[in-house]
Amino acid sequence: MINGVINKKYALLLALLSGVLLVISWPVMPTTFFIFVAFVPLLLLSNMPVGKWTYFGCIYIAMLLFNIGTTWWVCNASAVGGVGAFIINSLLMCLPWLLYKKVKATLSPGLGLIALAFFWLTFEYIHLQNWGLSWPWLTIGNVFAQQSTWVQWYSVTGVSGGGVWVWVINILVYIAIAPATTQNFIPKKKKRNAAIAAILLVIVPIIGSILTVPLVPQKQLGQRYANVAICQPNIDPYSKLTEGTTAAQINKLITISNLVVDSSTQLLLWPETALYSANRYNEAALQTNIELQPVFTFLKQYPKLQLLTGIESFKFVPIPTTYSNSTANGSVNYESYNGSVLLDSGGANAFYHKTKLVPGPETMPWFLTFLDKWISDFGGTTNGYAPNETRTVIETNSGLKLAPSICYESIYGGFMRQYVANGANLITIITNDGWWGNTPGFKQHLAYAQLRAIENSVWVARSANTGTSAFITPYGSVLQPQAYNTANAISMQVPITIPSTFYSKFGNWLYKVCSLIAGLIFLFYLGKCVYRRN
Repeated sequence: MINGVINKKYALLLALLSGVLLVISWPVMPTTFFIFVAFVPLLLLSNMPVGKWTYFGCIYIAMLLFNIGTTWWVCNASAVGGVGAFIINSLLMCLPWLLYKKVKATLSPGLGLIALAFFWLTFEYIHLQNWGLSWPWLTIGNVFAQQSTWVQWYSVTGVSGGGVWVWVINILVYIAIAPATTQNFIPKKKKRNAAIAAILLVIVPIIGSILTVPLVPQKQLGQRYANVAICQPNIDPYSKLTEGTTAAQINKLITISNLVVDSSTQLLLWPETALYSANRYNEAALQTNIELQPVFTFLKQYPKLQLLTGIESFKFVPIPTTYSNSTANGSVNYESYNGSVLLDSGGANAFYHKTKLVPGPETMPWFLTFLDKWISDFGGTTNGYAPNETRTVIETNSGLKLAPSICYESIYGGFMRQYVANGANLITIITNDGWWGNTPGFKQHLAYAQLRAIENSVWVARSANTGTSAFITPYGSVLQPQAYNTANAISMQVPITIPSTFYSKFGNWLYKVCSLIAGLIFLFYLGKCVYRRN
């Protein structure tokens, strides 16, 4: 019993250590290197003689600490939603570890370690990427977002490559330091080789990646450029919902834009929901809307200028749809959108409706529809916003082909690369990060945009309401970043290129390979279980 108590305390310390290492590795902390050993304490814990409930509890504590320590700022927007996300996401993150415990007991410790890495990456692909309650913020490959020079090879693998990198090194470190047991004896030579391999696998990819980044980007002869401007208005998102300051907001946007816009400016970005009205805007009647006349007057002053702006809009639909609402008497159906629109002095050229919707405020799974009233009070819509079904590129008069990302969408590498595969040559991100306050949230969001640039070798223009607005090069370097809680505008000449990378063509191919291998290992495990029973 005494040994059991000691084991439980030691297991808890290992779980806490792993959670802390994950937290201090994450952007915006400068200690990224700790990610290469962050899972080692949990691997040591997984090979301790503790009960199944102790094991599960310790793993859950580590994952909960990871979630809270890196994304605590979510509670600034919704305390209830944040706590719920921490509890559920941490629970789901335990699944690969529970499977690992089963597999290694039935197969072998070595195959179990391999299985764990593939189980985790499969979990990321399913949960963090491809379902209604996805939360890609904590995809392990995102840990290198502020170390963009380390991961230029994301242009081949995407963030899944970072996940593989992290897991391989953690497993090698574990092999190098794991204590010998009757079930898990590792020869000294194998331990030494594992340690050497871990060191090389950290150093070589980083050096190789750094050497691919040019010290000073050179303008190429004959290269075409577009003059792009970005506005950061710094408008309180909470007061915008309650005070009805539409006219003042538009006036501020125009005033700040005039700081950099001139007769040569071809594209101007305004942030998410820059055009906001309590009743939303009818997409079929923007040019006749009285509130929007100052916008069109502003655009008429600059004949070359097109404006991509966020807008809360709606459109009447002839028949009810999954996302439609009806008027009070039920005679007319309409869909609501968190979207963007490309405007010039003649009216709307193209609309885009946000596709990757935030669970809660923007879309509601069927099992959470009882929260509709609460969501409506925070500016959402009871049936959710209607999404775009295709990755349609928005073309401008200047030759730019835009990937029109709105806020949360820029976190999804596989989603954004579809625009580049369809011909986009500039990723535009319009966002409103003010919901979280001056926290690591808006800094992490900017850093993840650097990964989208690298994955697709494409320029990014980012307009944030409160911070940080910036331009990002295809190598992930951030240019002209604007401080949080400041109002300003920036501009530059953006090259009009034809981006193309292996990742932009083939997407999350590595995740798919990992998922296939994980499936084969799991089938092998099931076959072993059936064989033993017979």
